[in-house]
Amino acid sequence: MNRYIDGFVIPVPKNRIDDYRLVAKKAAKIWKEHGALDYWECVGDDMDVKDILSFPQLTNAKSDETIIFAWVVFESREARDAANTKIFEDPRMHELMDTSNPIFDCKRMAYGGFKQLVHG
Repeated sequence: MNRYIDGFVIPVPKNRIDDYRLVAKKAAKIWKEHGALDYWECVGDDMDVKDILSFPQLTNAKSDETIIFAWVVFESREARDAANTKIFEDPRMHELMDTSNPIFDCKRMAYGGFKQLVHG
């Protein structure tokens, strides 16, 4: 069966990576409790590319920022939609979001839902 994947590219200040990691670990548990099959959060390492659009360029990352590349796998789009409804109603998610001191600028995050094309 084809899976459904939510993908994210997020610029995060380098000095907030530990903060982000703590939030991401808690978020992963919440996502999986509500139906995610797999949850990945990766931090940029080799971002200096030539002749193509890099993730830092995509997000207009500043020199003191790095990129988080993340994805969440679901059984189907319907399972994703149902899970996201529960996730965003979960009070633990509201506790993770410190609107007075956000870890990153949500307006510069790239996001999309994807149908599986190939899985090797």
